Amino acid sequence: MNRVYVCSCFGVTEQQVKNHAENGACTPRQIASACKAGTDCGGCVRRIQALLGRGSCPRPELAKQGRSPLTEVAQVTAEAA
Repeated sequence: MNRVYVCSCFGVTEQQVKNHAENGACTPRQIASACKAGTDCGGCVRRIQALLGRGSCPRPELAKQGRSPLTEVAQVTAEAA
């Protein structure tokens, strides 16, 4: 398996960012809350933005229900640990 690192400060891979996005993290700030990527040197923030896509949220149904997408991300992260 070929790992492409997005954030070398915290060892966060492209696949991890994509997984967090699929679970509701729609912004670089939400990705940072989920896995710390982008919170140290900031060099990966543009790559994270590119992975997320402009203005797209993979889980808009959570926002419509009034639920925080980060709650879902936290649950998935806790289950994976």
